[in-house]
Amino acid sequence: MGEIRVGTCSWTDKALVSSGWYPTGHRDAEGRLRHYATQFPVAEVDSTYYGLPSTRNSLLWTDRTPESFRFDVKAFSLLTGHPTRPEALPAELRPTLARQQGRADIDPGLLDDVWDRYSAALAPLRASGRLGTLVFQFPYRLVPGRPAVEFLRRCRERAAGWPMAVEFRHPGWWREEHVDATTALLAELDTAAVAVDMMQTLPASIPPVVRVTTPELALVRFHGRNSAWGTGTKEERFRHSYTPEELSEWTPRVREMAEQAREVHVLFNNCCGDAAVRAAQSMRHLLGLS
Repeated sequence: MGEIRVGTCSWTDKALVSSGWYPTGHRDAEGRLRHYATQFPVAEVDSTYYGLPSTRNSLLWTDRTPESFRFDVKAFSLLTGHPTRPEALPAELRPTLARQQGRADIDPGLLDDVWDRYSAALAPLRASGRLGTLVFQFPYRLVPGRPAVEFLRRCRERAAGWPMAVEFRHPGWWREEHVDATTALLAELDTAAVAVDMMQTLPASIPPVVRVTTPELALVRFHGRNSAWGTGTKEERFRHSYTPEELSEWTPRVREMAEQAREVHVLFNNCCGDAAVRAAQSMRHLLGLS
């Protein structure tokens, strides 16, 4: 049976900080992470999607957490094909990105440069054993088909040797007609498939399919079950308080994943107030981890 780690998709979310979950004396940057690491063994870093990480932060995160802690780190938006503001890049790369606007494909040389900077900044996390995986979350427009498969292969080649997990935002990848091919592709690429919990009545709803595609890691991300997914503000999209009954639907699936992978990471992204940490604590209890 693999190790099951439960945590949240951010320990720095403004709504969490203002909720009062962090005790007095632990509300600065260092105190928050040190306190979080006493409560959970894994966290997702989402700031690296919006901007390139820094070596300094990787060193600080390593220093402020125990050796057993894990960080799952989101891939930078440009690396996953999402729109990216030039201001999100170092100044010397901004003109190159600006010249790419309107093109279907970003210059591979720019992507290679961005990857080199991204991966170098995360090297301390990797060297310390704190890195769980890199999470590549692909946009809705990445639909199943040959161009998408070629894009995935290029991403994997760029990240060769690094642990990698993939979350698709287009539901077609996990529908019945594609699920076996998607599973086989991710297994071939030695890339973990991210299982998703979300509202299931929307056109963009990702089916709650569980497939373990690498023996090292399996990953589940809980986005909440709000019908405003895809519309409205961040708070409207992710506002949801999981009930024990909803979480219990996943406990046999998580245990099944743990029978096939050395580690299973269960991460809550319903980031409104302290809803994510409360759901994570409940899930740990249901799994007999606390």
